[in-house]
Amino acid sequence: MNDPAFASIAAKVADGVRLDEADALFLLRHPDLPAIGRLADRVRARRHPAREVTYIVDRNINYTNVCVTLCKFCAFYRRPGDAEGYDHPLEVIYEKIRETKELGGTQILLQGGHHPEYGIERYEALFRGIKDNESIHIHGLSPSEILHCGKVSKLPLADVIRRMRAAGLDSVPGGGAEILVDRVRKIISPLKTMSDEWLGVMRECHHQGLRTTATMMFGHVETLEERVEHMRRTRELQDETGGFTAFISWTFQAPHTEMTDVAMVGGFDYLRTAAVSRLYIDNIENFQASFVTQGIDVAGVALNFGMNDIGSVMIEENVVSAANCECLANIEELEKTARAAGFTPRRRNMFYDRVDEQGRVAERHHDPYWVERSGHADARPAAIEREFAALETAAG
Repeated sequence: MNDPAFASIAAKVADGVRLDEADALFLLRHPDLPAIGRLADRVRARRHPAREVTYIVDRNINYTNVCVTLCKFCAFYRRPGDAEGYDHPLEVIYEKIRETKELGGTQILLQGGHHPEYGIERYEALFRGIKDNESIHIHGLSPSEILHCGKVSKLPLADVIRRMRAAGLDSVPGGGAEILVDRVRKIISPLKTMSDEWLGVMRECHHQGLRTTATMMFGHVETLEERVEHMRRTRELQDETGGFTAFISWTFQAPHTEMTDVAMVGGFDYLRTAAVSRLYIDNIENFQASFVTQGIDVAGVALNFGMNDIGSVMIEENVVSAANCECLANIEELEKTARAAGFTPRRRNMFYDRVDEQGRVAERHHDPYWVERSGHADARPAAIEREFAALETAAG
């Protein structure tokens, strides 16, 4: 295709020049999907020349489905007092963690609803109880859950994060980002955090040395310009703090939500948006393919559209599956998909250190961008640092 505008963007990519918002919007509207994929794969190869695709073995544990934010896109939550509402006892959570570790799991993704009775003491008891029972990485909550905790306990954000870290919180997932544009948020989740609040929580986490991921749920009421705005705000915070380890995007799933009249987007739109995110957000190292919403075959294609990670085995998943989307995969399926796409599969932890089949660290991943931007050391939680120390001792 003889397209001078596309050729100009391709030249920027080749020269390592940062794309602007107009470039990203142009690519989101461009019809040549394979050409966009090739550009994104070129950037992926520059950042990850070893042709490895990473994945993690973990479990999504939803400690409660009771929630007062009533997001229109969510089929998982139950109102307080609903007969289908639950609040898992600690022993149930401990048992789920034991099962996870037996399967080689290295972390739990611990998230739940905005329970009206969950204040800081409840979370401290939860985190400390987990750490006292099992040595496992807690990748937990979301900015909106953290802010909700602060409101329940009437505490400043910085104090909430500090106390959660002291109790055992190891990193924070990017849940609840949806689209970081308030017009969109006021339609789909008016009682939840607004854009500046979400970003403010992530900024404070990074300032306190807590690493996080960034996400985007798209394909509902947002415009293409608003997708780019979300990417821009994510990139700007990463410029400031360097705290995001990965960017994960996925498509809205309508069944059983209050937005069943919204037409869902398909694989082409997913691949295009994922590729553009890799091209535009040039300061986040890792981009994850979404097999949970797109299926394992499309996720495999995404590995040649700029993605270098295929996500999590997710021994358990409840939120997306509540919307009739149950595209889960085991270790064998993830590794087979990576190999079919031309890559070597490697297990990782949240920091992208490589781990073995038992979840023990085998190779440290260094992140100089985080050190440069944040001023923090490229450190790990104590349990992981002890494993690295043992490796160094064994090596002589």
